[in-house]
Amino acid sequence: MEQARLRNFALATPVLLVLGCFFLLPLGAVLIEALQENALPRFFHSADLIEALGRSLLLGFTAATVALAVSIPVTLQMSRMSPRKRATLQVIIALPLTFSGLIIAYGFILVLGRAGFVTLLLAHLGADPAYIASLLYGPAGLVVAYVYYLAPRVILLLLPVLLNFDERQLQAAESLGASRARALLDVLAPQIAPTVMSAFCMVAAVAVGTYGTALALVGTQINILPLRLYGMVSDTGSDFPLAAACSLVLLVVCSLIMTVAEVAAARTEGGHVRH
Repeated sequence: MEQARLRNFALATPVLLVLGCFFLLPLGAVLIEALQENALPRFFHSADLIEALGRSLLLGFTAATVALAVSIPVTLQMSRMSPRKRATLQVIIALPLTFSGLIIAYGFILVLGRAGFVTLLLAHLGADPAYIASLLYGPAGLVVAYVYYLAPRVILLLLPVLLNFDERQLQAAESLGASRARALLDVLAPQIAPTVMSAFCMVAAVAVGTYGTALALVGTQINILPLRLYGMVSDTGSDFPLAAACSLVLLVVCSLIMTVAEVAAARTEGGHVRH
């Protein structure tokens, strides 16, 4: 038994070293920096930074909501496909996950920017290119760009749950007089609700904390916390204690969101075990 413990500890040592060197030590340094010059109180007394945090949360939750609205019908349809078609579609849907946020942003600029391919096509039909570009380089464009790489995450999370769902439950509900919508609401929705909540929180945390796509599309025109933090640590930044405070607040907020996701996932696993 003692040898097994020593072997397990030896196997875990590289992971512990990496965790300590690249997470705990940097986190400790940021925490020490944030405690200097009253940085944390200054953050919470800054209306501009509080507004940036609120806008980040609004943007993240909006993108997560739209991603769910897009993904759930797609996942339902995929769960009814043959395994070969479903596997092919999974590969296609997962492609956006291989791209960085900057590449996705530049792709949208090439398609929907002022001189983008789709924008020029719509201009021939009478649309105003400046108006279309203004939508892309604003909150609406950010939501669309975020959904592009958040929806695949939601689909890949929901698909196993829907594949394991017994369609005969819906058929039984409909045979007893329930409409299709009512059967989905009363039978399917409660069973997938924990996974939906977990997926929502996960993609919301990603959207709240990401900055690469936003930086490429809107620069610093929108007051969201990741972009404010980027400005503080760039060449023009000098208030590093306040930047550390911003990073800690962003870390705590995203961690709280992910905690909700983990609780929902644990309930899902607990329900599967009970069944």
